[in-house]
Parts: sequence; structure tokens; C-alpha cells
Amino acid sequence: MDQKRRVIEDAGVAVVDDRIVAVGPLEEVSKGFGADEVVDAKGCIVMPGLICSHTHMYGIALRGSALNIEPPSDFLQILQRIWWPVDEKLTNDDAYATTLAAGIESLMNGTTCYADTYSAPNAIEGSLDHIANASNEIGLRGVISFEATERRSIDEGTRGLKENLRFIRGRNKGRAMGMISLHASFTVSDDLISRGVEASRGHSVPLTIHVSEGPNDGYHNMERYGKRSVERLQERGLLSPRAVLAHCVHLSEKEIELIAKSSASVAHNPMSNMLNAVGVASLMEMLDHGINVGLGNDGYIFDMFENMRAGFLLQRVARRNPNRPSPQEVIEMCTVNAARAYGLSSLGSIETGKKADIIVVRPTFTATPYSGSIYGYIVNSLRGPDVRDAMVDGQLVMKNRKLLTLDVQKAESKILGAMGRLWGRLGPSPPERVEPLRMDNHQPGPKKGRES
Repeated sequence: MDQKRRVIEDAGVAVVDDRIVAVGPLEEVSKGFGADEVVDAKGCIVMPGLICSHTHMYGIALRGSALNIEPPSDFLQILQRIWWPVDEKLTNDDAYATTLAAGIESLMNGTTCYADTYSAPNAIEGSLDHIANASNEIGLRGVISFEATERRSIDEGTRGLKENLRFIRGRNKGRAMGMISLHASFTVSDDLISRGVEASRGHSVPLTIHVSEGPNDGYHNMERYGKRSVERLQERGLLSPRAVLAHCVHLSEKEIELIAKSSASVAHNPMSNMLNAVGVASLMEMLDHGINVGLGNDGYIFDMFENMRAGFLLQRVARRNPNRPSPQEVIEMCTVNAARAYGLSSLGSIETGKKADIIVVRPTFTATPYSGSIYGYIVNSLRGPDVRDAMVDGQLVMKNRKLLTLDVQKAESKILGAMGRLWGRLGPSPPERVEPLRMDNHQPGPKKGRES
């Protein structure tokens, strides 16, 4: 994934400390460097560690859950009936446990770096330390933040921003770094946007915000401010190379042009967009305008190979175009584009001088050679469990599918205990039931039900 997008067969990579010091044909690299340790990757694909451009690690807490709620009919009701009530029940212990759970799963599926926004309005202070602690135990690299919002009060937005600044100014964060996060333009005031922009600029850190994920974002801004979401953000000074706009499903052509002109990045989340039924983002238009687009999972499926494949297929079927996006474009979104979005110039590719964040992938069964189109092979064939080894900062953190940084069984026990307590606070789940099969002459109509 270097600038020439080279694919080298029979290759070698030499690493000293946390840096890549040589890449090239194996014979040349072997002559130039002796090794204290050799990772035999024969028959494997060696590629940059995947970077998730947007996630909510605590999203893993609702996997398999059943909530006693009225079924939501649109995205805003999904927030109001599912996520915001969950946010209000979260503690700092949950911040730690969910990051541990999602982090282990992410790393075992090939993600070595992630960008996370956390929300827990009743447990703001200190939450980012707990997330960083879990991430560092696993050995992951994380760009983490608290999602500042004023949906309940002005003071809550200020406290969220202060938590980001406290963490950014702190020391000994390991492989975690801080950024500024605002929830969405329909839950923050102009003043909070301006303060977030100032904090991002003053500390030279990224700023991320949800933008036009559902249509309500645009409706709110048109009603309150007489302008579309991106237009308002542009007027408040938010659009810049430091900004990462998550989702961007409902954009006008003018908004796409504004993003392109500002050099802001977009974090595309196709699987989450499908889950929440919010629509299909104008990915091809964004790429054709030169917008830097990364790929995220939005806290849904912590396997970026699955997210790559979903984004690849969704765009093709939505546009009835079997040629775009190309497999290479999709892989770029999980590597070099994602690194650029967060100002991580030392990540995203296997090149001399860059950080040694590397994964070794071996398909469970190999039916065809890798040569021809390695990009097509990766996007169409690979999955998270095919990742055999993972290295972060030059440190092997997974070898032969075994994590080297922590005891997974002990972590699992700790996580399940915390999630059981959280589910208890959320209230009893309704009993599961299956509708009996009706054998009559009538065609079955739509059934009312509940999904989570």
C-alpha cells in the first residue's frame, strides 16, 4: 500500500524496534539484516494492519440483547429508544469491559488501530482512562474520545469536551491518543461546535462528528438555522484537514463539494447504515471529488474484512455498476486513507521508516494462487479468522491466532460479568417466542414485531 501500490511476491520485511527498516524481495532483505526472530509467512499475505475509521467499542454490549421497547420506525427513534437509554446506564467499568471485548475481537480480526467515540452521560469523568487501559492491555493502537453532546443539558456538553481535553493533555497513555468528538449537529449548539474546533486546532488533534447519518440531521439544521448540515459546520469553522465526518449518508452535491474543498475526511459505515436502514452514502461521488474516505464499523461488526466486503457489494448493487468501487479502493479505505484521516502518517502502509503495524493472513483453505489480483482476493475471500499473526509497534501481539498480551479466558469471564450487570440495569428482557406456521389459504401479511 505504498504510493506505487506495489505488490511484492516472495518478499521480506525487516523490523527494528517499532519501525520497518526494509521491504523488498526476500533474498535482498535477508542479506541485509540478521534477525533475532523470524516470522515465517510462507503461503501467507503480509499487509498493513487494518484501521477502523469510526467505531463505538461499547456497541458490543448489546450483541444478542432483547430490549422491552416499542419497535423504532426510523433512525431517530433507534437513538431515543435504544442507544440513549443504554448510554445512561453505562459506568466506567463498562467502558473498560466493552473496550476489552471489542478490542480483542478487533485485533483477532486484523484491526491494529481504531478511532472510537464513547458516550456515557452519567459517567463522563475518567471514562477515557478506562478505555485506554483496556486498549493498552490488548496492545492495540487507539484514537479515543468522549462524545460531547447537549441533548440533555448545556453543562453535559461542556463536561464531555473537558474529558477529551483532560485526556489529550495527560501523559503515559500508551498506544492511545486523544481527539475531540462532538455527537452530531442536531445535538450540539454553535457555541459547542466552536469550542470543539478551537480545542482541536489548539492541540493539533483530530475532531470527529456524526454528519447526516439519518435525514433528521438535515431537517433539524434547515429548520433551526436555514442551512444544511455541512453548510452549518463549514460556517462554524469545523471543516478542515483535521475533521473526520462520520457517515455522510444524506449529502447534497454542494455539501460534497464543501467537504472536498476543505480537505476534511469522511468515515463510511456501510454495515451500520444497512442495519439502521438510513440509506446508501454517495461514496463514488465523494471519491470522484477527491474526498479522503476511510471505512468504519460504527460499533456493529468488529471484522473489517466483513465491512470491506459489505461496502464493496452495497455500492455495486445500489448503483447497478459491477466495476465500482474497485477492490483496491476499498482496501485503501481501511489502510492509507484511514491513516491520513487521523493524521497518522506513520501508519497505513508497509514502507521503510513507517511504524511496524502488520498482519499476516492465511486463508483457511487456498483454492487459487494469490497472484493476479491480490486486492480482489482480499476483498472477495478473506475474513477476520484468517488473520494468523498481528504486530503493533513492532511487537507481536498475536501469533498463530493466540493473543500474547493477555489471557483471553480470564478477560472473557471479566467481560461477561460486567455485561451481565449492565443487562440487569437495562431491565428484564421480553420472552422469546416463535410465531407458529399458519397453514391456510391466506397469504401472510406483515407481522408486527421487535428487532434489536
